[in-house]
Amino acid sequence: MATWSPIHSRPYTPVPYRPARIPVEESLRVAADLRARMQERRTVRAFSDEAVPEQLVLDAIAVAATAPSGAHQQPWTFVLVRDPEVRARIREAAEEEERVSYDGRLGEEWLSALLPLGTDMHKPHITDAPYLLVVFEQRYFLDGEEQHKHYYVGESVGIAVGMLLTALHLSGLAALTHTPSPMRFLSEVLGRPRNEKAFAVIPIGYPAADAVVPDLVRKDLDQVIVEV
Repeated sequence: MATWSPIHSRPYTPVPYRPARIPVEESLRVAADLRARMQERRTVRAFSDEAVPEQLVLDAIAVAATAPSGAHQQPWTFVLVRDPEVRARIREAAEEEERVSYDGRLGEEWLSALLPLGTDMHKPHITDAPYLLVVFEQRYFLDGEEQHKHYYVGESVGIAVGMLLTALHLSGLAALTHTPSPMRFLSEVLGRPRNEKAFAVIPIGYPAADAVVPDLVRKDLDQVIVEV
């Protein structure tokens, strides 16, 4: 397998693409099964301390890294945080930002929108979940001191995170996308370079035995699709 290197200014070099064709009947079965399994996905805030095979998480990150990206610049970094002391620092900083937010920074409309979710400033999932993944978006590429702009960074990283959550769920794991605002402290705690900006904090593991989730209803298909 070829080693990655930046393709900025590299000439267009097409290669054949011949994926295996899945029979229609199998495609329909796979699509229906995927739809049913993803309907079971829920955001979890209470995690078991049960051990999780690391390979499940690594494979999910590998899936995320196959996401399409603007100009194929792959503007993401996945930081897997194992150190308990570092995780404790992240939790402390995140809870302080959340305290300020819930004490008024969010505003009444946002707090009203959050009310049915039962969230508050306390974020035990940051230290309780077996794994903590912090996703960073690379605003530009650093080649020594030379900078190359990245394009559609937020869209690209958002798609990658969506694929990550899908892979985790299909592997039997639960996750939470936590976005404390602001998130500058994550770059400082994790020592990330100046071209990176925190995108999301994602605890990963099995749900706790007594885990609960909000009583929510997803929109029907006819409420989210328009055919022209």
